[in-house]
Amino acid sequence: MLKSMTGYGRAQAQIGGRDILVEIKSVNSRYLEQNVRISRNYTYLEEDLKNLMKTRVSRGKAEIAVSVTLVEGKKADIRVNEEIVRGYLDAMKAYNETAGDEYYLDPDGCFYGDADGLMTDKMSWRTIVQLPDVFRVEKPQEDEEEIRRSVMEVALQALDAFVSMRETEGERLRADVLERLGIIESRVSIVEAEAPKLTEKYRERLFSRLSELLGSTTIDEQRILTEAAIFSEKTAVDEETVRLRSHIGQMRDMLADDGCIGRKLDFLVQEMNREVNTIGSKVQDVAITAVVVEMKSEIEKIREQIQNIE
Repeated sequence: MLKSMTGYGRAQAQIGGRDILVEIKSVNSRYLEQNVRISRNYTYLEEDLKNLMKTRVSRGKAEIAVSVTLVEGKKADIRVNEEIVRGYLDAMKAYNETAGDEYYLDPDGCFYGDADGLMTDKMSWRTIVQLPDVFRVEKPQEDEEEIRRSVMEVALQALDAFVSMRETEGERLRADVLERLGIIESRVSIVEAEAPKLTEKYRERLFSRLSELLGSTTIDEQRILTEAAIFSEKTAVDEETVRLRSHIGQMRDMLADDGCIGRKLDFLVQEMNREVNTIGSKVQDVAITAVVVEMKSEIEKIREQIQNIE
């Protein structure tokens, strides 16, 4: 199916105790440009995601956003850093020797100081745990292949939704371009019908003008016919209208095919515009000039639409 380069797709699932969210969006671009936004822990998935996109997308500036959140599973392994704790206690004991106070660690893990028979200081575990580096946190090892399978499964669902939207938008663009081609074709018919009349109109104007200037003097009819023939040759647009119809037919054929046709359509639009400009420069007639302006307007609208076609 014909695809637009503008699209959006989203998929979310919980797999293996992880909440996985993948969002894909794109805008038009001459080539395929990809940007992956993912946590540093999962950057090893970036190439896999880009390769997946290449299987279904040929052009467009795409952004792939991936979020992986652990909702259940192994808990982090938290341990007391015994060396650090002993270091703090040794430091307090060293301070005790310097200060001259007597400190001791009771069975409940409280560090007391006694001065003049009164409890003047107390260092409990509540105090110790607030000191830096008392705990060592070891995160559980993750199975990279399991995560890869899970993320790619959700990414494929997001890609399906993304491509579906691009195809829907592509069909809308196809219908719009075909409608405008029909309008241009109808205007070509007007040019084909009106252009041949210009020679006769020119001959009549020339004869009338010469009659005014020469009065009763005999007018050379053959000379008028010769001038009319020269005018007809200069203003003939048969070749331009034939080529224009050919371009319209080619564009319709392309729009009937699937695949990446955006660049080919862009080339045809340029050729159509060239033929219409030539018609406008050859034919100096108010009615035909108005038709030429209409055709140029429709061609410009087609050009804008196909900028979004893959």
